[in-house]
Amino acid sequence: MTALTLTPTLPSRAAVRTFLSRYAGVLVILAVVAFFAVVNDNFLTFKNMTDILRSVSVSAFLALGVTFSLVVDGFDVSIGSVASLATIGAAAAMVYHRQELFVAILVPLLLGAVVGLVNALLVVRLRLPDLLATLAMMFIVNGIQLTYTNGYSIYPGVMTASGPATGIIVPSFLFIGQGDVLGVPFAVLLLLAVVVVAHLFLTRTTVGRHMFMVGGNAEAARHLGLSVGRLKTIAYVVSGLLAAVGGIVLTSRIGSGQISAGAPMLMDAVAAAYVGYAIFGQKRPSVIGTLLGALLIGILLNGLTMMNVPYYAQDIVKGGVFAIALAFAFLRKDK
Repeated sequence: MTALTLTPTLPSRAAVRTFLSRYAGVLVILAVVAFFAVVNDNFLTFKNMTDILRSVSVSAFLALGVTFSLVVDGFDVSIGSVASLATIGAAAAMVYHRQELFVAILVPLLLGAVVGLVNALLVVRLRLPDLLATLAMMFIVNGIQLTYTNGYSIYPGVMTASGPATGIIVPSFLFIGQGDVLGVPFAVLLLLAVVVVAHLFLTRTTVGRHMFMVGGNAEAARHLGLSVGRLKTIAYVVSGLLAAVGGIVLTSRIGSGQISAGAPMLMDAVAAAYVGYAIFGQKRPSVIGTLLGALLIGILLNGLTMMNVPYYAQDIVKGGVFAIALAFAFLRKDK
């Protein structure tokens, strides 16, 4: 009998590129986690992991808002200002007007929905480019919250025209950003619940699938009888609502309404959304991918801080890691 010899076959270059394109984002996250775990023994502790999750909860909500606008081939850059407005709205409801939890949540959500509707009006009715329309709204909304507060933050006891404000940030509201459930931050549980609902909405409902069709080819979607304007309006309203939720969580975490508090989170949110766009090789917006992108940001900032890297140098490392993740994800496959 002739012995059979088996020679291992190496994966082709195309197969390697396909693998890297599909899992580059996940591999980068695992590599970053492994690196920080090696250089710092405290990195993988439960407390540090929950701190990372808590820290990314706000920017993740904003990133999900960007994701919904990307689904319909738009781009919402007003989310940072919407989060700031929501922060001021929630704090003002409690501190200035002595309202309880329900109103403190309802007011910022309504503000977010209104901004989303105005964005949709500018994009759908006036046919302004998404970037320019939402950029204009970013300045308008930022100006509104600064004008309303006269440039001052809102906190218990802040001086007003009629004397010190007598309201407080109610404990039930503070629980949203500071409370834990079985050791897990409530804000993280809220984020995971929203991620699940958003993912199911976009992938399992008719409206969600139609939104992807609009993003893929709006003209073809229109020929199929889809209401492109209505679907874009839904996307921008949801984007505003998600940014408002981020503002609520932020207000609860810091216990006050800080002016322009959401503005610095805009670029992190955009970066997370675009990493989600590239992850798993889908080349389209992804709720799960956006969550992973937000986690990558949180892990980088946490690890660099633990390594005592100066804050002004952290953006260099963060930008480099994102470039690597996106470069692998967008590798062209051999034809």
